[in-house]
Amino acid sequence: MSDGDEPLGWARSSAGADSARTSAELFERARRVIPGGVSSPVRAFTSVGGSPRFITRAAGARVTTADGEELLDYVGSWGPLILGHANPGVVEAARSAVARGSSYGAPTEDEVALCEEVAERVPGMEQMRLVNSGTEAGMSAVRVARAFTGRDVVVKFAGHYHGHSDALLASAGSGVATFGLPDSPGVTEGAARDTLVLPWNDFDAVEQAFAERGHEIALVACEPVGANMGVVPPRPGFLERLRALTRAHGALLLFDEVMTGFRVARGGMAERSGITPDLAMFAKVLGGGFPLAAFAGRRDVMSLLAPEGPVYQSGTLSGNPVAVAAGLAQLRQLDADAYARLEALAERLIDGFANALRDAGVGATIQRAGSLFSVFFRDDAQVLVRGLGADEPEPAVASFADAQGCDHQRFAAFFQGMLERGIYLPPSGFEAIFVSLAHTELDVEATVDAARETLAGLR
Repeated sequence: MSDGDEPLGWARSSAGADSARTSAELFERARRVIPGGVSSPVRAFTSVGGSPRFITRAAGARVTTADGEELLDYVGSWGPLILGHANPGVVEAARSAVARGSSYGAPTEDEVALCEEVAERVPGMEQMRLVNSGTEAGMSAVRVARAFTGRDVVVKFAGHYHGHSDALLASAGSGVATFGLPDSPGVTEGAARDTLVLPWNDFDAVEQAFAERGHEIALVACEPVGANMGVVPPRPGFLERLRALTRAHGALLLFDEVMTGFRVARGGMAERSGITPDLAMFAKVLGGGFPLAAFAGRRDVMSLLAPEGPVYQSGTLSGNPVAVAAGLAQLRQLDADAYARLEALAERLIDGFANALRDAGVGATIQRAGSLFSVFFRDDAQVLVRGLGADEPEPAVASFADAQGCDHQRFAAFFQGMLERGIYLPPSGFEAIFVSLAHTELDVEATVDAARETLAGLR
């Protein structure tokens, strides 16, 4: 495997593949015992075609597949691996922790230290409860918000994903301010009835919802930067409007920082935006690549949780000592210098992509939030780049409907062309591309070169 100092221009075969099985063969085998052949749907390559790559090992910015390919990775386990794969500090922390025991079902000092670290980093997060997944964090945050306000209605935004609990798997109803409908078989209308789904970045829709039902709304949940429909930043003033409306009507505001937490800034979007939510949820990055999540918030809200209060929530593996140790090891390496370098790498890659798109005459919008970004292929006459700065223009792709209207067939072709050249991007145009601190300037140059070659064939 490359030591990370050499650029990677295209896939290379290795006679020393870890398995005699190819990814295609493993996928066929998996489909007999795993629904769809994968343990999470987007891994199946449904949006881009072909067989998913089965990974055998990873280090730094590279993964190795069962086919013996070495790929430059911009998935990063869907975001948490800011330091790259198998970071020595994280690996040693996990190894040391598991040697002391993999699970106790009892409190530990590291658990306290991790919660203290988050409380110090993220504005307004006075207390937190560790859980095992983003879905569990979202479900639990909704429960405590309803208990605190004595109300039932939860507002979410189309295209935002807060886990697959029933109440949060709802789609927009027939009107702007109507209650949600089940968005998945197995979710009852009753479970979705108290979920109000609004279009992201739509000031008027939010104000209308509060004017009509503000007295019923317990919680407004949002990704402060939409990142599960591609990266869709908030319009200037939109988060401020959410904060003002929730306060005026006695509702709580939740930032889902599963994608943005500890990545767009040391304290996530709560720090970067200057807006303090009442509740927040974290996952992925929090565990340094291990299963770990949390929901956090104001002390008066979180104190409702058992055993201090009446709202029940529990989990045998919550605060798992191995995951906690790994998460602490990663967070403690993410200082101001680390974030500055991460932003610079992302900016260099985005500039390279933008120039490659312009040179190829391919219309697209690139939207970023720090070191995560998306390329939306569109029929625009020019290539647009949008970010989070106060002086940035409004996002060209501003909603889930906008994201759905982009050219996802062209994205699939771009994905396949990049994969052929050894670049592993997220296999969906509705996902974000993640830069890590393990990527080098040479890696970025190689990625841009691969993009130029690929885009030349997409004209």
